[in-house]
Parts: sequence; structure tokens; C-alpha cells
Amino acid sequence: MQSSSRRRLTAVALSTVVAVTAACSSGSGSADAKGADSGTYTVWDPYPQFAKGSAWVKLLDECGAEAGVKIKRTGFDTSDLANKALLAAQQDNSADVLIVDNPVVSTLAEAGVLTTTEDNKLDTSKADPNLLAAGQSDGKTYGTPIGANTLALYYNKEVLKEAGVDIASVKDWKSLTAALAKVKAAGKKGITFSAIGTEEGSFQFLPWFWGAGAKLTELDSEQAASALSLWQDWLKQVYAPNSVINNTQTTSWQEFAGGDYAFAENGTWQLANAKKAGFAYGVLPVPGADGGSAAAPTGGEFVTIPVQGDTARYATSQKLVTCLTSTQNLYDTDTTLSYVAPTSEVQDKQVAANAELKPWVEAVKAAKGRTSDDLGTTYPKISEQLWKAVQSALSGAKSPKDALAAAQAAVK
Repeated sequence: MQSSSRRRLTAVALSTVVAVTAACSSGSGSADAKGADSGTYTVWDPYPQFAKGSAWVKLLDECGAEAGVKIKRTGFDTSDLANKALLAAQQDNSADVLIVDNPVVSTLAEAGVLTTTEDNKLDTSKADPNLLAAGQSDGKTYGTPIGANTLALYYNKEVLKEAGVDIASVKDWKSLTAALAKVKAAGKKGITFSAIGTEEGSFQFLPWFWGAGAKLTELDSEQAASALSLWQDWLKQVYAPNSVINNTQTTSWQEFAGGDYAFAENGTWQLANAKKAGFAYGVLPVPGADGGSAAAPTGGEFVTIPVQGDTARYATSQKLVTCLTSTQNLYDTDTTLSYVAPTSEVQDKQVAANAELKPWVEAVKAAKGRTSDDLGTTYPKISEQLWKAVQSALSGAKSPKDALAAAQAAVK
């Protein structure tokens, strides 16, 4: 890429980054991007929870030593990192290796911040195509996934047993709704999720939206209306609580952890909390309307190589990324992050070591990037209208059909 492309960074790009990283973030940090000399390479990542001496930082240092350079690493809050990456690119001061939330990749790519894998010679052939798609735009690939998380349904085995529900019978929307009816009749609570008016709400609605066969380019389709009608009907039948309208993914999990709910839609990041919940639980991929696993949105990060004025640095940066995403290092890193690996080879190793990950691997294999289908930087606008439609329908202000028609009109 030419350096002139970096000058296209705008306030719109910055707001786009804030919108698409709203679903998950933590920590903070600050640093100058450039190393002290040519023998020092900078790495920016969204893992501020890992301090010096942690397995992650040790891995960075080991990969640096293998490439014959020193690593200067800084961990940032997710949204803070993306904004700093944009600003650093304006000043020709980008990090050598940048690890960012996958929906942000298309924004940085469009702004001219990132090199393509064709430019930097990074091999992405082992990555699952559906995960790699989150880092692709206009037929070009910008980096490689380091791991993925997604959504599925946690279920409380004790609640289902009391209600006489066999989890094996839950295969589509009809059978799931029938299970919720049984749970309510038994005096327990049905399902909780997050429908808040932010990216989290869109993130949680997408498995149902895609599971109906809907497309983000056609928010007002019959398939989209059927998905929103499903959620609205659950609230009307009190299978789901009205609190979902304001629930974040965290508060939704807290409801499920109370022990009275049969189901909760949430992500791999709750696995540690699930083990502490005090009741037997299982995990089921979100079912499609007519069966099978619905495509859930992917979370997780991409390892990218930003544009540098000194293009000779790319060769070493490529060595660093290749080291970080090697089979053994992916296994160790994704285990630490509670991520599903982006390659089938490492996924198999994860399931062999922990059978509880099997439904999550299935969910990730069916998952889809939010910016896939070349939506790129138009996704945040679509997402905003989608969560507004969900809020409007669940609050009773509009019918699902009218809410989604208004959303599509606003996008256009």
C-alpha cells in the first residue's frame, strides 16, 4: 500500500471502531509504536490482563528470540487499541504486529493501515475459511485469526430434568419453544439473553437472524421478521424475562447463574463461571429455525501486520506472526484465552484434551464474521439499526415487521 492511503483516516473510522468493539473489552495501556532501534519490534495486543512474566508475554519474547529481535509489547483495552492504531498510522508510527478484534480489521484495512497477506507473505491456508472471512475485504486478506469465540446455549440440566425435557429433543425453534413451555409449566424460568440497545444486542440476535436464513443486507425480509417474532413471542409467553431488553451479556449470565433458568445464550468466555455456578450444565449450539446449527457471530482477534514506511521490516514481522500462530503456540494461547482455535488441527487437539469444548468447536465451525459478505465498514450502521429494531419490537412499540422495515429504510 502507498503511504497516501493512510491519510484517509477520519472521525468516521474512529466511530466505526468504537461501535464494533462494544461487545467485549477490558483493561488499558499506552505506548509508542516504534521500537528503540531496528532490532526491536513492537507488538500491540488487546490482552492487558497478561502482565510481564505471563505465558503470553513469554511467548512473545520467545517468538522474538526465534526471529532474532527484541519485543516491545503493550496491552490495550480493545476499543482503545483500535483507536490508537488509527492515530499511529496517521503519524507513520504503527506497531510492527497488531492484534485486533476481528470486526475492526475491515475498518483498518479500508483506512490503509494494514498490509495484505499478499504483501507480507503470511500463510493463512490452515485457517478455517469462515473465520478467515472476518479479515477479508474486496478479495484481499488482512492477517490471520489467532482464535475465536462465539455464542451457544448453556442449559441447566437440573431444571430441564424437573421439567421433563430431554435436551436431545431440542433441535430447532419449535422444539426449543416447546421445551420452554414445559419449563414454565414446571414453575421454572425459560431462557435469558442480551437484547440491549448496543452491539451486544445485535451480537446476540444474529444467531437467530442468520438461523432464519436472513441477510444483513435485507433487514426487512420475512426471515428476519420470523427471528424477531420468535424473541417477541418468548417475552409475551413469559418464556424470557422483560429484563432482556436491558441485559448485557454479563447481567444475562448472572440471571442464569442464579439457577432458575433452563437456558442462557452466552459465549465461551463464561466457561470458567459455568464451572463455578454450582449446578450441572451443558452447552448446545444455537439451533437454526428448521434444525442444524445456526451461524453465530465470531468474536476473537486477528494478528495483522500494519503498513510501515520501512517495508524491509515486513519479513521479520511475518516470522513473528507465523510463530505466534504455529500449531503448538495456538493451542497454548487459545487454551489460556478460552478460545476455540482457528484451525481444524488445533481444534482436534483441544477437544481431545477437553471434551467439553466439542459443542463450542461445532458452534465456531458454523459461525460467521459480522463483517463477512464484504459488509466491511457498513456493518456498524446495519448493526445499529438492527438493535434498534429489536428494542422497538421487544418493548411493544412496533411489530417485528414494521420495526425491521424502519431499520432497512434507515440503512438505505
